[in-house]
Amino acid sequence: MKHNLTCVECPMGCSIEVEVENGKAVSVVGNGCPRGKTYAENEVVCSKRVLTTTVRTRGGSMLSVKTSAPVKKSETFEIMKKINAVRLTAPVRIGDVLVKEIAEDVDLIATGNSEGV
Repeated sequence: MKHNLTCVECPMGCSIEVEVENGKAVSVVGNGCPRGKTYAENEVVCSKRVLTTTVRTRGGSMLSVKTSAPVKKSETFEIMKKINAVRLTAPVRIGDVLVKEIAEDVDLIATGNSEGV
């Protein structure tokens, strides 16, 4: 089975064709760099994304957060349930680990600062 993708690993946006047999990428063409090949192979077998969202502080304001590494797209809703249950106490600084192991080997980290309560 062939899959056509647009690579999102760099600004080039290469059109990549991936052939999959028995759940594995057996051929990748069209990538302009090695990152594109890796992206395409992973995308057709087990899609992953860095999850970016917001968390409410105890004072009611919202703080931007993200996962420290890509997570399986199939686990997004489960991880979001955990994130939605989080209530932070300020102050929080960019880079702070807010939840260790929100997913396997992946932490939830702050991408913004929060002041006050």
